[in-house]
Amino acid sequence: MNPQPESTALPAGLLLAYYGDDFTGSTDAMEVMSAAGLSTVLFLRTPDAAMLARFPEARCIGIAGSSRGRSPAWMDEHLPAAFEALAALHPPLLQYKVCSTFDSSPETGSIGRAIDLGVRHLRGDWSPMVVGAPRLKRYQLFGNLFAAVGGEGYRLDRHPTMSRHPVTPMDEADLRRHLQRQTTRRIGLVDMLPLRDGAQAARERLDGLRGKDVPVVLVDVLDDQTQREAGRLVWEGRGQGVFSASSSGLQYALAAYWRSRGWIAAQPALPQAGPVPVIAAVSGSCSPVTAGQIAWARAHGFACLRMDLAAVLGEHTRSAELARLVAAAGEAIAAGRSPLVFSAEGPDDPAVTGFDAIAAGAGLSRADAARQVGVALAQTMRGLLDAHALQRIAIAGGDSSGEVASALDIAALSVCAGMAPGAPLCRAWSDNPRRDGLELVLKGGQIGTPGFFGDVLEGRSC
Repeated sequence: MNPQPESTALPAGLLLAYYGDDFTGSTDAMEVMSAAGLSTVLFLRTPDAAMLARFPEARCIGIAGSSRGRSPAWMDEHLPAAFEALAALHPPLLQYKVCSTFDSSPETGSIGRAIDLGVRHLRGDWSPMVVGAPRLKRYQLFGNLFAAVGGEGYRLDRHPTMSRHPVTPMDEADLRRHLQRQTTRRIGLVDMLPLRDGAQAARERLDGLRGKDVPVVLVDVLDDQTQREAGRLVWEGRGQGVFSASSSGLQYALAAYWRSRGWIAAQPALPQAGPVPVIAAVSGSCSPVTAGQIAWARAHGFACLRMDLAAVLGEHTRSAELARLVAAAGEAIAAGRSPLVFSAEGPDDPAVTGFDAIAAGAGLSRADAARQVGVALAQTMRGLLDAHALQRIAIAGGDSSGEVASALDIAALSVCAGMAPGAPLCRAWSDNPRRDGLELVLKGGQIGTPGFFGDVLEGRSC
């Protein structure tokens, strides 16, 4: 490998462009770059020239997508145009941003298919993959992915949530084996041993893997040292541009390396937000972490309102159920209480275990029913924002965040303050004056402390 020539600073212009496979992960990636002092903007649709011109100082540009819950056929139809638009900006790194729990299968959210579509747009002879992100309690060791929850670490195929995910359950922690089900592309690994032996050893390992067939090369990240060296390997090995399917571990690794060179601020930092009188929140997450956060909110004065799934999926009962939720949430706001509308409370909730029967009763497939629930949450939040002058909202659940944010007349997001790791407080950019300047947090199911919704209300970072 011929590394990039020694430099004394980051080059001018765009450093990275990415397409996020869901909205929460997209804001996670934006948070890392923003905290590093690099101006970052996340578009909610493919930007045109006029939209890009509003952010001339951006060093990182993202597009928030919904491919995590989509089929390979959907990817074939939608991803090439997004990748082409981002590649046309000539970033040295083009990323397909994936979840740090690698949510995917050959049928749904195929990361392999996204890689096969994406590598065509850059000239690199390898496709780096960085998934480990210690700040998010995600660790990759000898190609196997681990995640910590509740202070305890799990191999991902034994993780209490991901091993029983309702759509993409993880039954294989070795990401090489998991990814090989999704692509015929050659897959290699630079593990922690050469990373710890120094830059030359890691480069030599990579040199043995690169090729005209553009293999995927996973890079272990276990700790600060391997994270920094992963960033070095990617940045110095970028050549004329590489495509990378990675979690925000890529952003963390790059920032760690750039920080070690003195090219960005020594300590990552984001502004702190203050409290607001009330927030409105919706949740489509089935995670036990989110369930605990809903329970905390209920115990601390939030008006927690369960959505009747059978009613919102029924053609003749949908409107009445949405009206009920908006009215009840509006009454809470008028009384100075923060409403939280949720579709389920953990993986053992009857709304989750019985969801197939509920969907069948409405004459819908599971996937279509799940999407309809997301749309119902979006309509509920839109109704609240149209009726009340809310300053700040929160959305929990990766797929739900996409449905809700897409329905709010928002063109782009930028980070305005720190919140939970992986879930920053964002500022909305919109031509709709009722939406422009709105503050919102998009939270993945596994993200946040038990008091997350209280943190959003009070503007606390953790």
